[in-house]
Amino acid sequence: MRIVLQRVGEASVSIDGKLRASIAKGLLLLLGVESEDKQEDIDWLCKKVLGMRIFPDAEGKMNLSVKDVGGEIIVVSQFTLHANLKKGTRPSFIRAARPEEAIPLYEKFVKEIEAGLGKPVGTGQFGADMKVSLLNDGPVTIIMDSKNRTF
Repeated sequence: MRIVLQRVGEASVSIDGKLRASIAKGLLLLLGVESEDKQEDIDWLCKKVLGMRIFPDAEGKMNLSVKDVGGEIIVVSQFTLHANLKKGTRPSFIRAARPEEAIPLYEKFVKEIEAGLGKPVGTGQFGADMKVSLLNDGPVTIIMDSKNRTF
């Protein structure tokens, strides 16, 4: 699984011109599910996301987590995070999980984030053409890959 995590002042997802989810201060997570992903990938990423100290404390240092600041989260599925550009200029998405594999893992990830955060999480709609808006705060953008757990 791969995540592009962005600390936001606000974020929203719209589908067909209709607002699906919006948040104020918190995190926007773009989540790509790979065909080899398992429950341990979900567990590791959820723990990292919820515990990551990337919000400023009273001294302006990044010492607080999204839970510490009472922040919100939106999770948007994005298979393009597994694009392979080794050959030519047209991306291959062969490593991205097919919908029948990806949807249950995406839904489990969202449920675990909700449980850890202690409140509902906004989502996009799997497979939909979504419009994502955000005000990146910092900017703080972090890329995480559950297959590269060395960080």
